Amino acid sequence: MHKFGQKHLRDAEELNITAFMNLMVILVPFLLITAVFSHMTILELNLPGLSDKQSNDKQVKLSLELVIRKNGFDIQDGNLGLIKHFVRTSGQTNWNQFSQILLEIKKRFPNQRRISLLMDPNVNYKTLIQVMDHVRSADVVQGLSVNAVELFPEISIGDAPPTKALINKSNNKNTSMPGNLK
Repeated sequence: MHKFGQKHLRDAEELNITAFMNLMVILVPFLLITAVFSHMTILELNLPGLSDKQSNDKQVKLSLELVIRKNGFDIQDGNLGLIKHFVRTSGQTNWNQFSQILLEIKKRFPNQRRISLLMDPNVNYKTLIQVMDHVRSADVVQGLSVNAVELFPEISIGDAPPTKALINKSNNKNTSMPGNLK
């Protein structure tokens, strides 16, 4: 009489994995071909330095800044102030009009390559990326062709100054607090 375990050992057969291996040989290349590999673009950014604004040169240079707010963009010179206010309606931007303004500035200052983007905390990341793309270059139609023109490829990023409404609101809070010494 045979025991159950001994009979089981004698009757055990090898697993046939040939069909599984054939499937893997077909599946792996197919999955590799159809896979979408992530595309990463790296953009070199600069932080605005103190030396940019505290230059001792007697010649006034354009210190171009773009203040990005939810309802519009302020294109300004860091030394002289506001150049142009660009209005955004309900978060939508007319990028062609925006590019035309930047092209006009580039025509007046052809050697200018730097711009500082000053972000308001309420502006989303997608808007920042779109602004960076449109600040670096613009498409210009010449005859029947469209050419990319370099605008301001050297980009610095910083925080936007608070709006006048926020400054007035904070000043009102300080003056109404009891025991405030001036």
